[in-house]
Amino acid sequence: MAAKFLEIRDLHAWYGESHILHGVDFHVNEGEVLTLLGRNGAGRTSTLRAIMGLTGSRKGSITVRGTQTIGMSTHTIARLGIGYCPEERGIFSSLTAEENLKLPPELAKGGMGLDEIYAMFPNLKERSNSQGTRLSGGEQQMLAVARILRTGARLLLLDEISEGLAPVIVQKLAEMVRMLRTKGYTIEFTQAELPQRLSQLHEYLGV
Repeated sequence: MAAKFLEIRDLHAWYGESHILHGVDFHVNEGEVLTLLGRNGAGRTSTLRAIMGLTGSRKGSITVRGTQTIGMSTHTIARLGIGYCPEERGIFSSLTAEENLKLPPELAKGGMGLDEIYAMFPNLKERSNSQGTRLSGGEQQMLAVARILRTGARLLLLDEISEGLAPVIVQKLAEMVRMLRTKGYTIEFTQAELPQRLSQLHEYLGV
């Protein structure tokens, strides 16, 4: 049986005085792909942010490979091998695609080198000297994911990676998820409960 990479029990979180998460429970095994489903406002993004310590106060239990993180700072949590890719992607317009890619520091051993990333994302190699925000939406999403692969993260938290993208790009992102899983990555991503998008992802991921 696969070991648990991430386990959450009775998680509560707040933004200021607003109680945004109420008793969340789930776990993700090593090498597993897990999807958090829900309507807008259900707390999908807030759950990922709470895992990273990016909400206000948190109560409950969050363990990463057996290490309790509920009281840790965000930079300490990241060093446990967790990479967070926010929905807004965070691409810097003043930097080229390659400069954006090189920006994050190595937080854990085993991060991908540029050659390996460019082999996985050939579009990024072709656009390496282009301004980051001049890439297409799909290319920016690939860049945002590739950037955290350089840090050495083994658990990838991907927020709404298919939002606003054409079906052909969603298919390419699903292929990326399948490829990363074969390389031993553990992946958790959020997805709105829109039937068409869900059926596309299920088809592309083979589930």
